[in-house]
Amino acid sequence: MLAIKKARKLIETSPNDPSSQIIAALVLALESETSISVAQLYQLDNKRFELALEILDEWRLDRHYASKLRLIDTSSLARELGLGAPPVAAPKAEVTKVAN
Repeated sequence: MLAIKKARKLIETSPNDPSSQIIAALVLALESETSISVAQLYQLDNKRFELALEILDEWRLDRHYASKLRLIDTSSLARELGLGAPPVAAPKAEVTKVAN
């Protein structure tokens, strides 16, 4: 989440800067699952372009984590509703004493 935090700070400190505007457009495009022009990204200097790539990478990872969390939530809900069978414990073996 480091790149996403860097982007937030960049946008907060200089919202009117063209680089901030492009990074903000990238974030909004990712969130709304719309497009952003590659030409816009190429307008960024190397440091900001690297930040844009890091944002893309983190966003992709975060999406996978979000999917996993939704799966865990759904699985928990299914168990609570009785749709999923609770784990079955293995039966314990009985120990019998042998008389001497």
